[in-house]
Amino acid sequence: MTAATFRLPGPLAITVAQVDQMSGGRVELGIGTGWFAEEHTAYGIPFPAVGERFDRLEEQLAVITGLWETPAGRTFDFPGKYYPVADSPALPKPVQRPRPPILLGGRGPKRTPRLAARYADEFNLPFASVEDTAAQFERVRAACAEAGRDPGTMRWSNALVLCCGRDEAEVRRRAEAIGRDPAELRGNGLAGTPAELVDKIGRYAATGSGRIYLQVLDLADLDHVELVAAEVMPQV
Repeated sequence: MTAATFRLPGPLAITVAQVDQMSGGRVELGIGTGWFAEEHTAYGIPFPAVGERFDRLEEQLAVITGLWETPAGRTFDFPGKYYPVADSPALPKPVQRPRPPILLGGRGPKRTPRLAARYADEFNLPFASVEDTAAQFERVRAACAEAGRDPGTMRWSNALVLCCGRDEAEVRRRAEAIGRDPAELRGNGLAGTPAELVDKIGRYAATGSGRIYLQVLDLADLDHVELVAAEVMPQV
């Protein structure tokens, strides 16, 4: 996962294509507008206004997919405002054809669904409730229909903070260890006992979500991961 503010689209397309070759066709590209202003300031990366960030993301998607999908032996051109491309040999090519899968996501109600409908193979909604997930997925489905795309060709997913415990005391201990409130995590994360997690995963699945990325914030708590692997995963 990267941000359109971090890298130029041409070198990024080359890097991903090379990793796709080295991995035998297993790379996926997640990309967004960029959102964390402090991270940009900390590393000297320009952080334009949100409208320009969306404009840059849209051009980057056009350039990256254009470079990958240009037939071998032909050149690629793109008359962009931010990333104009002229007479590119569009090499190297990725192993996956016509291109590696692209993941887009976010809560934006207008441009995000339109860009997803046009470019994404997977739409991901991070750190959102079941209700917000259902609403945003519907916006993306509507954008797909407007663009003449079958929403069934999209993969739907969530990213959620994980906080699982065998009982309430263990849930609270793990929430406190990462500076979070159990009630808040139950609303916008994947928190509770194993039985609660299985139930909530089922509710996300009912929105169409078929994949959940788990954010484990306490990396030293290996028992946390083992608990989910032993008591949650066999039930989903």
